Amino acid sequence: MNIKDIYESQKRYYMSHQTLSYKFRKEALLKLQKAILRLQPEIEIALKVDLGKSGAEAYLTEIGQVLHEITYSLKNLRKWMKNKKVNSGIANIGAKSYIKRVPYGNVLIMAPWNYPFLLAMSPLIGSIIGGNTTIIKPSETSSNVANIIKQLIEEVFDQEYISVILGDSDTAIELLDYKFDFIFFTGSTRVGQIVLNKAANNMTPVCLELGGKSPCIVMDDAKIHLAAKRIMFGKLLNSGQTCVAPDFVYVHESIKNELINELISSTKELYGMNPLIHHDYGKIINKRHYQRLLKLLENQNIVLGGFGDGEKIAPTIIDNVNFDNVLMKEEIFGPILPIITFKDIEEVENNLINRPTPLALYLFTTNNKIKHRILNNIPFGGGCVNDTIMHLSNKNLPFGGVGNSGMGRYHGKTTFETFTVTKSILQQNNLFDIKLRYAPYNSKKDEIIKKILK
Repeated sequence: MNIKDIYESQKRYYMSHQTLSYKFRKEALLKLQKAILRLQPEIEIALKVDLGKSGAEAYLTEIGQVLHEITYSLKNLRKWMKNKKVNSGIANIGAKSYIKRVPYGNVLIMAPWNYPFLLAMSPLIGSIIGGNTTIIKPSETSSNVANIIKQLIEEVFDQEYISVILGDSDTAIELLDYKFDFIFFTGSTRVGQIVLNKAANNMTPVCLELGGKSPCIVMDDAKIHLAAKRIMFGKLLNSGQTCVAPDFVYVHESIKNELINELISSTKELYGMNPLIHHDYGKIINKRHYQRLLKLLENQNIVLGGFGDGEKIAPTIIDNVNFDNVLMKEEIFGPILPIITFKDIEEVENNLINRPTPLALYLFTTNNKIKHRILNNIPFGGGCVNDTIMHLSNKNLPFGGVGNSGMGRYHGKTTFETFTVTKSILQQNNLFDIKLRYAPYNSKKDEIIKKILK
């Protein structure tokens, strides 16, 4: 079937109401879980070919995360689907009020190339538990994963329920011309703007998971050795191609040299003396991005790395960077870590508060006063204190950005809420009728109404 036929068949299927029951949603999750477990070796191979991911990293950051999301949803779905009773208020004595969560309907998911399996499957789980039908558009850049996703879905689900459509940017634009009920997009801010404009034409609600230049602030009281290890873990995961990777380190000038030495030591501890041949160190997605990253290294003060082998770029640390440097113009999205220094907390606030809101912020400090000041005063989507990346692993923490880094949240229960919409219901009884609300009005009625509503 072509795009139009799939779209129309999913509209009809949703109108049949088959996706609405708890039993249907649960069985769909179990089918997806079984298929992932069966095809896990093929998924790992595809992630290795596209991104150079080891089996351990593929499971840790993608396959395992998806399986955990399914397990978590199976455990909680019945509870999430229950109507939520709320107080009816004095004006509605005798009534019952509740909030009912219902599906949007027909959903479009547009996935990126950097975590191509996770970021297609995780929102798909949300669409399933929300009771929707789904079209998935994987990134053509990670083509091997896109193909295995298509194979997996077609082996398990009918196209009228869940379908995978492969293609390039023209295919994506064609999909966006259709009036979906909800769009979930993960990718760059630039493409996110296109998605948002297209969705606006159809008044379609969206969830945009974008990115940005996520700062990593290291105060002079930080535990430097541990901070360095956790920073490089977050930076070098997936060879830096992570939307919430620390994009740059903003360190107090008094500890800069010590921190750089620890960052270098931690890098060698993680990936050895020659990371380009280390089995756990991934590659850059394609030649275009590889050349883009090499271009950023020109005329920089490189203290570690700064070279590649045609596929991989060595972990690179660059000193003496300022906010006018080319490295600070847009998200790096690679294993390159600029170092910027500051003198005091006021300088940190002044330089970060008016920049585009990042998807994440990381702060290393043992000072609670500093912690509260940074977390309260600087805008960002989510983050960690004394760690990096790991806030994503907690299903109780909603994940998402603000402004340039996105809109909307998901993970855990929030995923269910993102892929459903609330209906607010007041059910009035028929035993008696309070006549106070009806005309004609008089001074006595007015006085009583004012007392009730104040």
